[in-house]
Amino acid sequence: MLLLPTSDDGSSAVEETIMMTKISIALLLALAPVTVFANSCPSQMAQIDAALQTASLSEADMNRAKELRKRGEELHDAGDHAGSEAALGEAKQLLGI
Repeated sequence: MLLLPTSDDGSSAVEETIMMTKISIALLLALAPVTVFANSCPSQMAQIDAALQTASLSEADMNRAKELRKRGEELHDAGDHAGSEAALGEAKQLLGI
């Protein structure tokens, strides 16, 4: 019979290690999408900036696209990545990208 060291509550060190590993993996998986979305905002802003240089839109649509791009950056900087994605997505749609 193999005896494993136990903690004060009677659980083995192996069980505690497994539990900590599971918790660590769960946290990693929960936070990964936030990081991915946060990093996609700057690349979308760059796409919009490039498209604005050559876009042939009405003055109203051009102003709206610029406004949405600016709003997307503000939301990104404030940590609202879902809001930023929405604003930038609308600007991209106006620009046809």
